[in-house]
Amino acid sequence: MINSVVIVGRLVRDPELRRTTSGLAVASFTIAVDNRTRGPNNERTTSFIPCVVYGVVGENTVKYTHKGSLVGITGRINQRSYDAKDGRKVQVIEVICDSVKFLESKGQNDERGFEPVVEENVEDINDSSSNVELSEDDLPF
Repeated sequence: MINSVVIVGRLVRDPELRRTTSGLAVASFTIAVDNRTRGPNNERTTSFIPCVVYGVVGENTVKYTHKGSLVGITGRINQRSYDAKDGRKVQVIEVICDSVKFLESKGQNDERGFEPVVEENVEDINDSSSNVELSEDDLPF
């Protein structure tokens, strides 16, 4: 069985740091990612993916990222459940991160607004000034 996730998105809010009873750091955050599908009025839709990361990687995520930061994560899907205070059973699906990559320099993004992400088309990458020649058959998608 394969359980592997790779996501690039922006943090919805500042990550939160907690500690287990043994002192292990646990950071939690939510990443917003655009969906490929459109809504009923052809508007873009967004998914909000809850993520958890442990140890030093979690501490660094809290230290070096904030709301709006662009990050890339790799990890696995985890499903768990717990009993809420009101007695109902709550199901949670989240990504347990193995790594978190910070995709912007610290000052590049702040809470006042997001810097646009430049998307390159295959034609933009395959220009005549480059020594690398790409065809659509070379791309994995």
